[in-house]
Amino acid sequence: MKKTIFFIAAIFSIGLYAQNTEPKMEKVGDLVKATYYHENGTIAQTGYFLENKLHGHWLKYDAEGKKVASGKYVDGKKSGKWFFWEGEKLKEVDYVANEMVNVKNWNESEIVSVDK
Repeated sequence: MKKTIFFIAAIFSIGLYAQNTEPKMEKVGDLVKATYYHENGTIAQTGYFLENKLHGHWLKYDAEGKKVASGKYVDGKKSGKWFFWEGEKLKEVDYVANEMVNVKNWNESEIVSVDK
């Protein structure tokens, strides 16, 4: 009997710690805020949809939670400045209607931090 109770308790405990990796969608005015997860439960991407198209600011993260991309979509297309992090390198990419029009690579030594 004790073994059965212990087994049931162990299974229940494992179920409590299981990672929920299903996307989360919530209505925010006319937009739908989306959050997607990696298999380990950390956030993979967050952003918005408008009329079933990517819209507004999006952030993307690796499985360890480090930011790997940031930018915005307009009517489902990349638009404006996007930033991509690769280790100690930062890539700045300008988009117009989902087309790359300019790319600038930054090294950590070139990035200036301004304290406010």
